[in-house]
Amino acid sequence: MALAVFPGSFDPPTYGHLNVIERASRLFDRIDVVVAVNPDKKYTFSSEERVSLMRELTKDFPNVTVHEWKSLIVDYCKKAGANVLIRGVRNAGDFSYEFDLSLVNAALNKSVETLFLPTDQRFVLVRSSSIKELAKFGGDISAMVPPQVEEALRKKFQ
Repeated sequence: MALAVFPGSFDPPTYGHLNVIERASRLFDRIDVVVAVNPDKKYTFSSEERVSLMRELTKDFPNVTVHEWKSLIVDYCKKAGANVLIRGVRNAGDFSYEFDLSLVNAALNKSVETLFLPTDQRFVLVRSSSIKELAKFGGDISAMVPPQVEEALRKKFQ
């Protein structure tokens, strides 16, 4: 059974993330969406909130499960028996960053391959940091995030 892992902070989850998950779910038997927890990073949403949002947003994908992970993603892959990491890319800047990261991951675990999926053109400008800033100042983010995420962001920034 082909298992792929789609890691990220998902802070917040966006339509771009869901686009990658939906497309990857057609390519693999199973997708583990892994919500990263980095103690050195400041998140808008707690790990529990991010996991909850991702579970709600992926509930209609029968082959997608959501997990929390507090260590190296290649260690998660080893534990889960996955040999594919999925990374969404929007532009050359994303690709450059993700390519370098894929080299690090390959050095840590040679059995893990990274698959880059370009996001749908509609989501090229969807960036978590921009979404949070727009939400903070009352901007319209409805084209960038699902309604549940929009509501959660509004509550955070009230």
